[in-house]
Amino acid sequence: MSSWNDAPFVTVIMPLYNSARHVREAIESVQAQTLGSWELCVTDDCSTDGSVDIVAKIADEDPRVRLFRQESNQGAAAARNVSLENSRGRYIAYLDADDVWAPEKLERQIGFMERGGHGFSCASYEVIGEDGELLGKTVTMPARSDLDGFLANNYLQTVGIMADLEQVDKNLLYMPDLRRRQDAATWIQVLQAGHDCYGLSEPLCYYRRTAGSLSSNKVKAVKGVWYLYREVAGLKLPKACYCFVRYAFLAVWKRTYSKNQQQIKGRR
Repeated sequence: MSSWNDAPFVTVIMPLYNSARHVREAIESVQAQTLGSWELCVTDDCSTDGSVDIVAKIADEDPRVRLFRQESNQGAAAARNVSLENSRGRYIAYLDADDVWAPEKLERQIGFMERGGHGFSCASYEVIGEDGELLGKTVTMPARSDLDGFLANNYLQTVGIMADLEQVDKNLLYMPDLRRRQDAATWIQVLQAGHDCYGLSEPLCYYRRTAGSLSSNKVKAVKGVWYLYREVAGLKLPKACYCFVRYAFLAVWKRTYSKNQQQIKGRR
């Protein structure tokens, strides 16, 4: 068994590309964690907006922040893989440069995993807008998701994911060379290897929905889900259709439920 005594307990993986507006806030949310034994591995994917200068200045002041740079733009998957290759922590967590964590995120999630003996988990999250405003949407993780459960609901969000390398082979976390949905493809790799994902009901993360993001483009989102089913998970057509219908039904139900809850709150 590997020894982690001389290494940071958690490695936070962050890809960076033209995120000058939000990256400082993202990093500050890591620096504010109640669990102090962490490193943040940021890999810049040839930003052109000054993002890398912001991170470089922070790294000069805080040695826990480690900056790596790609020589050519290769996408988020390649950037995350560089950070993973240079990681030293037992636990691997993910934070994109425009998302934010609650201060207790690492401490509570690791405690949850240690108490349950879980190797793979995802924290619930709230959705925020460009300026950090709450959009009234909380996504609560299922208590446990296997591969079929993930394919049906697509709940898992990178901002909440954490893996324990004592249980999950590090090689499973290297992301395939995809420009879109590379994170979801990676969680499929982990789930296919037999590691169910355990969910924390408490929202400990803030996922930022920005204009032009993949999740804000419904047509691209639908195409991406179908691609995951057929090309990544390798589902045969009948199973892919079944999962897609379930996914669509749950998506409509969640949207309707969320609107009803907001209306109820508004009448109180």
